[in-house]
Amino acid sequence: MKEKTTTLTSFMKQRRMGLNDFIQRLATNSYACKHPEVQSILNLSTPQDAELMNTNPSPPPSPSQQINLGPSSNPSAKPSDFHFLKVIGKGSFGKVLLARHRADDEFYAVKVLQKKAILKKKEEKHIMSERNVLLKNVKHPFLVGLHYSFQTADKLYFVLDYINGGELFYHLQRERCFLEPRARFYAAEIASALGYLHSLNIVYRDLKPENILLDSQGHIILTDFGLCKENIELNGTTSTFCGTPEYLAPEVLHKQPYDRTVDWWCLGAVLYEMLYGLPPFYSRNTAEMYDNILNKPLQLKPNISNAARHMLEGLLQKDRTKRLGCTEDFIEIKNHIFFSPINWDDLNAKKITPPFNPNVTGPNDLRHFDPEFTDEPVPSSIGCSPDSALVTASIKDAAGAFVGFSYAPSMDSYL
Repeated sequence: MKEKTTTLTSFMKQRRMGLNDFIQRLATNSYACKHPEVQSILNLSTPQDAELMNTNPSPPPSPSQQINLGPSSNPSAKPSDFHFLKVIGKGSFGKVLLARHRADDEFYAVKVLQKKAILKKKEEKHIMSERNVLLKNVKHPFLVGLHYSFQTADKLYFVLDYINGGELFYHLQRERCFLEPRARFYAAEIASALGYLHSLNIVYRDLKPENILLDSQGHIILTDFGLCKENIELNGTTSTFCGTPEYLAPEVLHKQPYDRTVDWWCLGAVLYEMLYGLPPFYSRNTAEMYDNILNKPLQLKPNISNAARHMLEGLLQKDRTKRLGCTEDFIEIKNHIFFSPINWDDLNAKKITPPFNPNVTGPNDLRHFDPEFTDEPVPSSIGCSPDSALVTASIKDAAGAFVGFSYAPSMDSYL
């Protein structure tokens, strides 16, 4: 038990530290470093990220750094519309903040991204892809919703649903693992969300407990669509090397073309982690973990049902052409015996009572957010951009990297 606790603590520490070991190992491989996709991965966790997260306001961009965003779909939106209350998350390009709209007193999660950092790392396509995917999520119960987006000269803003039941990662960290019925409920809601994305020809590619939130009732909400790949048909493939080390599928590590089944591998890894407390092939040594993912047979302890064993064996099949979901996608998943207790219509209608209630008292209840975030002061630059910094079509920039970013929903989407 002591050894397991030590391993779990080490795992959590390593996750919070990021991809340092991963980066160092890639950096020692000169051939790998030359690959453009690997360079993109290397750029995800660099010293500049720490700089980016510094709470000191960054200087306004020079005219040459300004970007023509095109006519805004919501020209009246601006940072001063919001009272920014707390930092509730951080990423490579900015922060997520709890904010209250000054006009209607509604609470939102506002994702604020630094254009300069995005352009420096050539990630504008991923950001626009995230925005595109968010626009398609308005009708699914287990995907975070976008209310609108806008921009200033130096920042992009996503105004999102505020979800305060905590990351699945946070709850796993506290409880180590879940009982099978609870793990099945979460896995079913996650699978429903992935199935919906697949129906739109979108592959998610970055399923992990940090990207899975619980709402105030305890239902799953999938968030962070920055690594989504659009336009992947049923038999289509892509080959970009991306994801999180613990959850990379064998075909991704092999740098082979991969398809939608990469998401079902990740579902298997998350289900395994919910049941056992660690990802299936985890090792503190990243190179060893990769070798485990590629070569080590799946080992399952006897404390789960035969249905759960069969499900994990199907999802964590190293050969993607034999993996559960390879022929009929989500249909195969939902019809598996492991999910036989689930009524999928009731699930999608949120008629099934969640096995755990976060018991939040209201929007100001931040008990399920990591103090690492909430103890951080809100940067003064986030909400104080002068209104004159709002981008207009008259600003000239040859790249035009974020044309069409702004979005305001039509009234029909609320009916």
